[in-house]
Amino acid sequence: MNYKTTIADIAKELNTTAATVSRALSNHPRISAETKKSVHLTASKLNYKRNRVASSLRLGKTHLIGVIIPSAEINFFGSVVHGIESIANLHGYSVLLYQSNELKQYEEKGVETFLSARVDGILVSLAKGTTDYDHFEQIKKRKVPIVFFDRINDELGIDAVVIDDYKGAYMATEHLISKGYKKIAHIAGPAHLKNFEERIRGYSAALRDHGMSTDESFIYQGNVSIESGREGARQFFSLPDPPDAIFATEDFTALGVLKELKERNIKIPQEFGIIGFANEQFGEHITPTLSTVDQQTVQMGRSALNLLIDLIDKKDETGRPRQKIVLEPVLVTRHSTDRN
Repeated sequence: MNYKTTIADIAKELNTTAATVSRALSNHPRISAETKKSVHLTASKLNYKRNRVASSLRLGKTHLIGVIIPSAEINFFGSVVHGIESIANLHGYSVLLYQSNELKQYEEKGVETFLSARVDGILVSLAKGTTDYDHFEQIKKRKVPIVFFDRINDELGIDAVVIDDYKGAYMATEHLISKGYKKIAHIAGPAHLKNFEERIRGYSAALRDHGMSTDESFIYQGNVSIESGREGARQFFSLPDPPDAIFATEDFTALGVLKELKERNIKIPQEFGIIGFANEQFGEHITPTLSTVDQQTVQMGRSALNLLIDLIDKKDETGRPRQKIVLEPVLVTRHSTDRN
């Protein structure tokens, strides 16, 4: 039978009270630095393991943050989580990660799991399969701080951190125009998600501002996947007058386009230009390398966690206005658009 060291054991070893030991372990200001040092040294010597659940019940905080991402296979989200964890560690928080697999039912299960674990706050990037948001209303009713990142819904009034998707899409489309492409198509993402809606707007605005009309047959409604990119390219090449460039709403879609074009023996970028969005890691390792828009993923994670901690610290404040942090996109040009 394994015996677990208790606070009483530490108190007995130091000939003091259990209350003094407890306060020392909790860094109570009334306990001297010398006593704190003695308590921590003795606790280490006796292999004392603090009961985190009991501590959280006493303090009303678990120092746990729940993070829901659509997919762990997408490097973009892994990079955001890296940014989240870098700030969480500084503030003494541990991160629980849940993958929704782009499905609402898993997203709901993640919310339920985090609420049961009594997390101090939740960060979420919406699944593409989520079209109603009752589970997030439940979080708000429970008064658990929540922040959206990347994929958001403005109507819920939840704090958020995003890239300027409109500007990023505008930059991507304008880059294709500057390279001499004349018939630029767009493979979009799920229309109910704000970021993909903004990318369509940015694409259309860039065409308009350069005297080019938006042809509805040049917009394909995709679903954020390699296959979606292939299907969109096939659809465009079935047209009597197909495009000569595609702005894909994200890099996996762009990869699908590139695969389809290679099978058709179309020369990239001489005959056809491709640009994506997200700056996924594979983009610089494929042939040709993929032009894209960087979303400042690590900074997005850091900003989202800082915003959440602010919400946690000011949890009892009323009338606080919603905050939305918008980061600047960065154009990354590579061989897939380099006609020169």
